[in-house]
Amino acid sequence: MRIFLLFILGFYVAACSTNEEASPKTQTPQDQLSSSTLDSLIKLYPDSIELFIARANMRLENVLEENGYRPFLEDAAEAFKLDSNRVDVRLLYAKALLYSPHEIIADKLNSKRIFQSVLTKDSTNVEALIGMANHYGFDQNEDEAFKFINKALRINPKYRDAYVLKGSIYRFKKNYKMMLSSYETAISLDPKFLQGYFYIGAYYQSINNPMCIEYYTSAYNLNPKDPDVIYPLAYAYEVFSKDYEAMKYYRQMAQADRSYFLAYFHIGSLKQFTYNEPDSAFYYYDLALKYQPNHVESLHNKGLLYEQIKDPTNALFTYAKALKINPEFAPTKARVKELKGAALRTIK
Repeated sequence: MRIFLLFILGFYVAACSTNEEASPKTQTPQDQLSSSTLDSLIKLYPDSIELFIARANMRLENVLEENGYRPFLEDAAEAFKLDSNRVDVRLLYAKALLYSPHEIIADKLNSKRIFQSVLTKDSTNVEALIGMANHYGFDQNEDEAFKFINKALRINPKYRDAYVLKGSIYRFKKNYKMMLSSYETAISLDPKFLQGYFYIGAYYQSINNPMCIEYYTSAYNLNPKDPDVIYPLAYAYEVFSKDYEAMKYYRQMAQADRSYFLAYFHIGSLKQFTYNEPDSAFYYYDLALKYQPNHVESLHNKGLLYEQIKDPTNALFTYAKALKINPEFAPTKARVKELKGAALRTIK
């Protein structure tokens, strides 16, 4: 569930700001150079700070993805090396250090120092104010974080990322009413704020409220070809027993990325438990295991299928594979205990 990583990284998102007015400007493909074009241009002009800034900002959008941090850091660091006096470059580099997943104290301190230095020269720089607020948020000093957030909002009441950070702090404080209000405001300021729909959808799903489908659908409409965006919507439909819709979106996931094993796992699960089609379920679990051989849940469900068709030998063999990957997987341990107990009772 790659997309759900976003739900536990709320503070990071709120340091991503490039907006100066109501919301970030949305660039069309005609306005924005492609990643491959930027790569080619940087090879031709390796001293162009503008090109490194452009590519760093493009990579910033993917910083939370697997292996997304390092490329962003490299471009931000290169821009900083070329001109460390530019405010936009300093802020970009400070964000890169803030995002470091390695919990390096020196990086965090250097990031905070850069934000402070920007504010020393310009106390109204909202990006630096929110950067400082992020640091206090990470340190769980909510009072100090809110001081910087509120100052940023007095300067720019429509600064989206201030509300994102407020929402994240309220979420960690479990003040869900204020969390929802903050995220809703962020979305109203920037209707293309994808993560906002996920944050709100995840909350409603956590309290078993089908309103989550509405928010996941909004996210899907923004990016209907990304399997990471489709997955929460498909899963929500499954959770709320809308099996036809769930199957539809799981199939879309598989079409968008044929290696997305979770799509096959969930289709197999629906075939097994909802439609009682064991042959189809076997087929989809095998597809899931083709792309992710260590997926314990697929192996466990295959074991259940073997039990269903009265083949305890293959069931135990499949459960053994699952326990080799995760010896503490409780559902499989319980089934093995039951099957071995049944075998012993038969012998007696």
